Amino acid sequence: MAHIDLPEFEQMSPAIQEKARPILEKTGKLGEIFKLLAIDEKIYMATDGMVQKYLLDETTLSYDIKEAIALLISKENGCKMCVDVHKSIAKMLGLSDPQIEEILQGVEAMHADAKEKALLNFCIRAAQKDNYKIMKEDIDALKEMGWSDVQIIEAVAITGYFNYINTLSNVFGLGES
Repeated sequence: MAHIDLPEFEQMSPAIQEKARPILEKTGKLGEIFKLLAIDEKIYMATDGMVQKYLLDETTLSYDIKEAIALLISKENGCKMCVDVHKSIAKMLGLSDPQIEEILQGVEAMHADAKEKALLNFCIRAAQKDNYKIMKEDIDALKEMGWSDVQIIEAVAITGYFNYINTLSNVFGLGES
């Protein structure tokens, strides 16, 4: 049960209803995170833009890598709700249950190449409070492995998004019974 009252669809602003209606029609319900965001239209719209551009649009990173970032960062942040949601999304994108469990065991347990593991480990490091200790050399090492500036920025933006959404979920007790 969330720590604050969450609005139902009918209580949301018309602009939010317009954005949320396709989700409601497709899934039959709105998750708690959508309801929480709907408390403030500016926050909802800003977050919706991030979801659309980072996660749903085709970008320079594969959906598999984006979902691996989502799962790893959400697990690191102790956000059970986000882990559960992204397990389902990963399945919809074609990842098998063993692949998802492998991701949740950590980067080193994954059957991925060194290049992908390096980026995922970098994202975990970028999600931490001491990310200010990341140096140019750390980024250069990713570039030497073949990651572009755009891909690195995108990976860090997705990492930041999950720090943001995990914080909202955790602080307001979303997904707790």
